[in-house]
Amino acid sequence: MSSATGMRVVVTGATGNAGTSVVRALAAEPEVASVRGLARRIPEWSPPKTEWSAVDVASDRFDLVEEFAGADAVIHLAWAFQPTHDPATTWRTNVLGSMRVFDAVAEAGVPALVHASSVGAYSPGPKDRTVDESWPTHGWPDAAYCREKAYLERALDTFERDRPGTRVVRMRPAFLFKRESASEQRRIFGGRFLPGPMARPDLLPFLPDIPGLRVQALHTDDAADAYRLAVLSTEARGAFNLAAEPTVDADLLGEMLGTRRVRLPRAAARSAVAAGWGLRLLPASPHLFDAVLRLPLMDCSRARDELGWRPVRTATQVVEEFLLGLRQGAGDVTEPLRGRKAG
Repeated sequence: MSSATGMRVVVTGATGNAGTSVVRALAAEPEVASVRGLARRIPEWSPPKTEWSAVDVASDRFDLVEEFAGADAVIHLAWAFQPTHDPATTWRTNVLGSMRVFDAVAEAGVPALVHASSVGAYSPGPKDRTVDESWPTHGWPDAAYCREKAYLERALDTFERDRPGTRVVRMRPAFLFKRESASEQRRIFGGRFLPGPMARPDLLPFLPDIPGLRVQALHTDDAADAYRLAVLSTEARGAFNLAAEPTVDADLLGEMLGTRRVRLPRAAARSAVAAGWGLRLLPASPHLFDAVLRLPLMDCSRARDELGWRPVRTATQVVEEFLLGLRQGAGDVTEPLRGRKAG
């Protein structure tokens, strides 16, 4: 498989938030000889050692076995968050497309599969302590995102049982942000017409403090470094939690923004989200809101101990960078990450 000059790695979803960071990390790695990026639209961006293929992993019109032939590892990142009003469509892309990727990895004889799972795959858990990778991964059943991530955990259980010779790694990162992803994530979760420049502390009369809204964040480049380490390791298998400190909650955001915090009941916050989603003004569904309130906090010791991974940026720095990107309408060189301040 790998040549005398280095490894060959294929990345699906290579032009998105995680994909662009992973491609850059691999392109800068001396042990990687070539990177093949798969995306629905080929970008004008040309990183070192990288070639592109226009591929939709969910469509049987594309031969994934041919794309994966000769690879030392496949990193599977391709994912569709929308349309949240049509879960059958996201199921076809995310679940059926992923299973096509898994089958092609097996048929092409690729030695390693690194799959982008998520904190969203976890069953509801504690907010006052962290859990390790043994915590159940049944997701929050009402949220399509969590349901799909959890289903793929079961699919990988079967894959590993049937193909013990393939090294499978499941990355379970917290919420991933970087400055260049701000415009895309505003469109995905806030809506096309939510003005990014509104993300200013002086325009916030108060900060809602919703019970249970404690989450973890991670810079996308730090997550990409974990993917790089997982590809290079010949021993890494199984799941790895990825998150930075500290935990993000209303206290942290209030201090960061200098904004007064006001307690807001869960029911009131959910009703507002549900109304916006029902009127198709807000892409993020109330079911995903329910899931976020129940996600456990993750212990990332295994990634530190077995991969030698440590995030460079704190969660506070990640949120500050992302908010700056929102205000600036920041983006990147690929179509999914294009920058734009308003719809």
